[in-house]
Amino acid sequence: MPRLSRDDARTRLRDAGLRATAPRVAVLRLLAATDHPLSHAEVVDAVGSDEWDQATLYRNLIRLREAGLVRVASQVGGITRYEAQLDPSDTHLHPHFACRTCGIVECLPHARLIPPPGGGWKEVLADADLQIVGYCLACRRQGIAQSHAAKTAGRSSKR
Repeated sequence: MPRLSRDDARTRLRDAGLRATAPRVAVLRLLAATDHPLSHAEVVDAVGSDEWDQATLYRNLIRLREAGLVRVASQVGGITRYEAQLDPSDTHLHPHFACRTCGIVECLPHARLIPPPGGGWKEVLADADLQIVGYCLACRRQGIAQSHAAKTAGRSSKR
């Protein structure tokens, strides 16, 4: 995603009816600069400070989402991950991949969802989530996927 200047971020916030506060500018710029959705904890790690605590950053994520500048990209594993939504015409019709072990969430932009013709499916899919859950390449290389799968299989056989 292209970098978003401070002035651009302030303009987008004001155009969305929000005050251009420093935490909002920082969160919006961070999400615009990343190539994958971020959780609240990752946002806090990246831009948190004594002045911008976890609660402040969470409230700002929610306000940015309500204003349409940020969208929820994933909720796999009960963790909400956010990404910038700077182009209102982007219907975001692609799935996301979430790793079962490390939790990384990646957009799969080339795996496009093609809505069936007619019936309003394009609008329906614009609000839908498609999550592919598995083991990412890094976890597979480290052998984490196999050990995690073995532990999970052991737990389910004891039931």
